[in-house]
Amino acid sequence: MVLITGASGFVGAAVARCLIHAGYSVRALVRPTSPRGNVADLPIEIAEGDLLDAPSLQRAMQKVRYVFHVAADYRLWAREPDAIVRANVEGTRAVMQAALRAGVERIVHTSSVATLKPLPDGQPSDETHPLEPEAAVGAYKYSKVLAERAVETMVERQSLPAVIVNPSTPIGAGDIRPTPTGRLIVEAAAGRMPAYIETGLNFVHVDDVAAGQLAALQRGRIGERYVLGGQNVLLRDMLVDIARQVGRRPPKVRLPRRLMFPLAYGAEAVAYITGREPFLTTTGLRLAKDRMFFSSAKAERELDYRARPYAEAVAEAIGWFRARAYLR
Repeated sequence: MVLITGASGFVGAAVARCLIHAGYSVRALVRPTSPRGNVADLPIEIAEGDLLDAPSLQRAMQKVRYVFHVAADYRLWAREPDAIVRANVEGTRAVMQAALRAGVERIVHTSSVATLKPLPDGQPSDETHPLEPEAAVGAYKYSKVLAERAVETMVERQSLPAVIVNPSTPIGAGDIRPTPTGRLIVEAAAGRMPAYIETGLNFVHVDDVAAGQLAALQRGRIGERYVLGGQNVLLRDMLVDIARQVGRRPPKVRLPRRLMFPLAYGAEAVAYITGREPFLTTTGLRLAKDRMFFSSAKAERELDYRARPYAEAVAEAIGWFRARAYLR
């Protein structure tokens, strides 16, 4: 039996599908209020609960051999940033403690490349460049750094049997919320991005991330980190690829990043009133200062990890969004 936290989400559902295909029995920890469209048709056991509800975690851990902690609050803006930190840090500690008490054999903790330091001049970063918490931009990155450090400390001091994986920017089918990256694809495919800023990201198919997580369970070394990435792509090139797939003209106007901050502040002010996460955020602009390029060489060597061309993931994401009326 495998327990997955966050199984109803984008990455968690991909991990669930991967494990089912590999023959594992899956139990999913799902909050009562979470949408379950991603897991409705999967042969899994649902355990209702919450990361910060200790009794529900204890019940979910019963007779579990492995745990995949995938659940996370992935937002670049929130009315209460402390809510992101609480979910990602305290939630991670609670899951790890519950797994220790239950005698779980092995844990795969889903961290993020957000915990790694971007390198100058667009050089790919990797596991040897951890980010210090005080250097993290925004509540999400800060929380993921603290959560990863908490897991490392528990591995060292409490013999927590955890392997850490650091996915880059997953895209593909099933981005139900959608994530900030999914929103970028939707806005670009709908023709609502007439301009862009100069930055770069590492994009990876969500199913490759899931396969990498299974490989980490089977072959990863306890306490080690593994980047699960795909291709390093400039944002303007990604927008060209999206435009080509939907039959639109790509944006050609490149805007200076600094000039976008007044718009971002305005969008966040409106968001405080409406409660809807803005598409343009000050955190996103601050992150865009660096090209967030990464190398998966370690996972390729030790886990036999492989990633397909990112354009396949873009095509699947567009098809999924279109079929579900995210794109009109």
